[in-house]
Amino acid sequence: MAAVSLRLGDLVWGKLGRYPPWPGKIVNPPKDLKKPRGKKCFFVKFFGTEDHAWIKVEQLKPYHAHKEEMIKVNKGKRFQQAVDAVEEFLKKAKGKDQASSHNSSEEKNRRNSSEERGKQSAGEEKRKAGLSEGKLKKTTGEGKKRASSVSSERGSKSPLKRALDQSPRKRGRPPKDEKDLTIPESSTVKSVMTGTVAGFKWPPGVSEPAVCYQAITKKLKVCEEETGSTSIQAADSTAINGSITPTDKKIGFLGLGLMGSGIVSNLLKMGHTVTVWNRTAEKCDLFIQEGARLGRTPAEVVSTCDITFACVSDPKAAKDLVLGPSGVLQGIRPGKCYVDMSTVDADTVTELAQVIVSRGGRFLEAPVSGNQQLSNDGMLVILAAGDRGLYEDCSSCFQAMGKTSFFLGEVGNAAKMMLIVNMVQGSFMATIAEGLTLAQVTGQSQQTLLDILNQGQLASIFLDQKCQNILQGNFKPDFYLKYIQKDLRLAIALGDSVNHPTPMAAAANEVYKRAKALDQSDNDMSAVYRAYIH
Repeated sequence: MAAVSLRLGDLVWGKLGRYPPWPGKIVNPPKDLKKPRGKKCFFVKFFGTEDHAWIKVEQLKPYHAHKEEMIKVNKGKRFQQAVDAVEEFLKKAKGKDQASSHNSSEEKNRRNSSEERGKQSAGEEKRKAGLSEGKLKKTTGEGKKRASSVSSERGSKSPLKRALDQSPRKRGRPPKDEKDLTIPESSTVKSVMTGTVAGFKWPPGVSEPAVCYQAITKKLKVCEEETGSTSIQAADSTAINGSITPTDKKIGFLGLGLMGSGIVSNLLKMGHTVTVWNRTAEKCDLFIQEGARLGRTPAEVVSTCDITFACVSDPKAAKDLVLGPSGVLQGIRPGKCYVDMSTVDADTVTELAQVIVSRGGRFLEAPVSGNQQLSNDGMLVILAAGDRGLYEDCSSCFQAMGKTSFFLGEVGNAAKMMLIVNMVQGSFMATIAEGLTLAQVTGQSQQTLLDILNQGQLASIFLDQKCQNILQGNFKPDFYLKYIQKDLRLAIALGDSVNHPTPMAAAANEVYKRAKALDQSDNDMSAVYRAYIH
């Protein structure tokens, strides 16, 4: 995009990394958010999303001048919702302008009317004053003396002028109309502090993200002190992501799959210094363009960075990454930090922690709950365990990539919790697919079933999205089917290790295994539906 002349408050199209141009508004950044060094950029709040970011000026275009062009090339549902949000914003802004103009006109009319009444009143006062003077001339000398005394005390002001001097306006209090004009500002600020940051309803003079940051900071403190929860970062990601100060530590990231790609993009967007590596090197190119540095091997990344994150597919990949040739372990030395975000079993993560710590390194496990979309949006849920100090050092990173993070204690606890969460999710998905196929074979409308479920207690974004995938026959991966089956298998093994029955998970696992046999491994988990219709 070509460079343009822009200023605070302008509506724009902003290009952020690999995402298409998106409508946004240039706003004041939070006070605590550092401006990136180098090229000129603006802080943009994007419509229809939870995203704010510093965008280079060459990646911005004026909204109105390029609206038709952008609408032609972008057709997605979320994009259209964003455009609708802009139009709604413009409509409200126009309404406010008209109301302001109308109020100004009414105020002018009131003032003219008041002046006219004032003139009439002044004439009446003069007439009365004249009559009074005539009467005073006929009074006795004592009366003249008394009148003269009163006149000298009050000066030469007429009754009308004295009345004006004592009016509320003269004493410094604003008239009623001026008081009314202050009400929207205070109510807006109040709603900002108590509500969610969305929709661009801020007046031009209100620095909303900074206000919300203060409110969220207070919320974090309350969560920790009052509830005693193991979560010390449970907070709204919108306000946090828009207001964090990135750590000055050098960050490394290994693994740019569905989840890792979104995480790295958000780390870069929030101003972190990131070095990336991926087994398939071509996947790094896009992030290099966004400002990341390239590491040639996992060992090199770890040796040159303070904290290195990794997110790979399964226990074997996690072990190979650490213990293999030019692996993580070769780059570990005292003080180096390693955070494994892969979903693996507790035995695997315990083994990795032991070898990292044996070299003087610090270890944290931090698997994430979510999918590709939540990863892209920076709305993951992070489950962490291990080195508590390292967990706190990762604070700005976790805030950039997720909406909530939990610290669960010793190494292995996060792995267990993550497998239980995914066991529930995988079993639920299989049940959804089973219900939709049963509706079909019994002559019931699958769409009606979805409508009914969406009006009941089971209503959720997950339910609606996965059912829509099935009804549309769209199984583009948001969470690979092969990975949810892997997690079910590991959850069943976890149950076996403590002699706890997991019959529901075992039944779901068999359905996913059948779907894999039907070549659905690399499709979304919702493709388990096909196991029921073949």
